Amino acid sequence: MSATHPQVWFITGSSRGLGRALVAAALEAGHHVVATARRPETLAEEFAEYGDRVLTLPLDVTSPEAARAAVEAATAHFGRVDVLVNNAGYANVSPIETADDDDFRAQFETNFWGVYNVTKAALPTLRRQGSGTVVQFSSVGGRVGGSPGIASYQAAKFAVDGFSRVLAAETAPFGVRVMVVEPSGFATDWAGSSMTVHAVPDAYDRTVGEMNRRVRQSTDGAAGDPRRAAEIIVRTVGREQVPGHLLLGVNAATMALEHSRGRLAETTAWEQVSRSADFAEPYPVELPPERRP
Repeated sequence: MSATHPQVWFITGSSRGLGRALVAAALEAGHHVVATARRPETLAEEFAEYGDRVLTLPLDVTSPEAARAAVEAATAHFGRVDVLVNNAGYANVSPIETADDDDFRAQFETNFWGVYNVTKAALPTLRRQGSGTVVQFSSVGGRVGGSPGIASYQAAKFAVDGFSRVLAAETAPFGVRVMVVEPSGFATDWAGSSMTVHAVPDAYDRTVGEMNRRVRQSTDGAAGDPRRAAEIIVRTVGREQVPGHLLLGVNAATMALEHSRGRLAETTAWEQVSRSADFAEPYPVELPPERRP
C-alpha cells in the first residue's frame, strides 16, 4: 500500500516520547492524525497550526469502551483509519520477587491489554476498508528479553509480538498489514518521570541495581533520536511492503543479531535431540556435550 494520498493516522500515547514525535512526523508528511492520550490538552495547542488535519482525543487504552469510542470519533471525523499505531506504554522497575502485584498487573493492562483493546476496536473499520496498517510498538527487549527489573513490561512486549503474528495471519486476506517496531534506548521520558523505580533489595543489587545504574539512570542519555525514528516509521509505512518487525537503534540491531545467532546455534546443537521426540525418529540420541566456561 503505497501512500499516494494523505492517510489518517490513529496514534495512542501521543502526549510524549515517540508517540509525540510520530504525530509531528505524520503531520509534516502531509497526513491527517488522530492524536490520543489520557490527557491530550497540550497536544491541541502544540499542533494547532495543522488545523483540522489533527484531531486530539482523550483515551485510556485499558478501557475497551473508551477504545471503541475513540475509533468511532476518528472515523466520524475523517471517514477512515489508514494507520493504527499502538504506542502507549510504560515500565516500572522492581525485582519479580518483591514486585507489587497490583503494579505488575497495571503495567500489563496498559502494555498488552491496551494494544488488544485498541486493535480490536479498529479491526471492523480496517476490514471494511480492505486496507490499513497496524504498527505495534514493542521493544528490542520484546525479542531478546532478560532485562532485570522490568519483567512485566518485557512479558507484555513478548505477548504483543505473539498477538501481532496471529493478527497478521488473520487480517492479511483483508489487505491489512502488521508491523512490530522494536526500538532500543531513545531520548524520551520512558526511563524518566514515566518510570517508578521501586526499592531494590541488596540481594538484587548485582542484577536489577546494576541495570538501573548502567542504563536507566545513566547521565549519558539514550542514543536514539525520536524524530529520526518517527520519520523512519512514516517512510516505511508509505512503502508497498513493510517488514514484519522493524528494529530501531544501533543497540536494537546489534542485540537482535547476537540473539538470533545464539538461538540458531543452540537450535542446531540440539536439533537431533529435538527430532528424536517423534515416534518415527531414532531414539535415544546423544545429548550435546556440556559447554565449559
